[in-house]
Amino acid sequence: MKKTRIVSLLMMVMLLMSVTTGCLYPEGNSSQSVSYRESVNRIQMAVDDFQKENGVLPIINANQDTPRYEKFRVDLVKLKAMGFMDEIPNTAFEQGGSGYFLIQNEETDPTIKVMDLVTVQKVNDVQQAVDKYKLQHANQLPNAQELYPNIYSIDLAKAGVPSIKLSSVYSGEDMVFLMDNNGQVYVDYAYDIMQVIDKSDHKPKDDEDLRVILLNSSYYVPVKSLTYKWINGAPAAVQS
Repeated sequence: MKKTRIVSLLMMVMLLMSVTTGCLYPEGNSSQSVSYRESVNRIQMAVDDFQKENGVLPIINANQDTPRYEKFRVDLVKLKAMGFMDEIPNTAFEQGGSGYFLIQNEETDPTIKVMDLVTVQKVNDVQQAVDKYKLQHANQLPNAQELYPNIYSIDLAKAGVPSIKLSSVYSGEDMVFLMDNNGQVYVDYAYDIMQVIDKSDHKPKDDEDLRVILLNSSYYVPVKSLTYKWINGAPAAVQS
């Protein structure tokens, strides 16, 4: 009898754990995305309150050369010091996490988004490898295939970093590293953009920067990206 009761109790505990897990992690969401959702909501409220009280946004200043999806970083330390937040979220770089929190649409509708620092670091690692290759090969580039006009995939083996891989924060798929004629490194978001378009009623316009579609459909900014236009029925990276 005792053994039967123990087995029954264990089965009940496992059932409760599975139900609880289902509540915490809805279908299609990873634990990371759930954590970011909570962090984004907390920071959004703090930023809104700060702006109402002070008339400005709590932004860490960036210079004019800072790329679009790397600027307007939230000053989380200031928000905490001034009492707008009890604690800085563990997902933030300031607390050892892997994200910077940025403000987008800063002039019209300030909205909190996440810059994934894993993406940034891996692009920087490939950039260092490309720069080293250029230095050692009379400014030649370790290009593989021309994927878009004057934009190439990178031969990572030739560059000496065949093991570097990067998963998309949007789809989880492996990403392709891109390079322009100057050897500047980016990642290719065409697949992710197309996925969002396929699942929506959005009709891309010729002059539209399609990166905004990713921005509006997720918590993340498309960091280390080129501009994307709708060309011949598909998103294509272009140099702006």
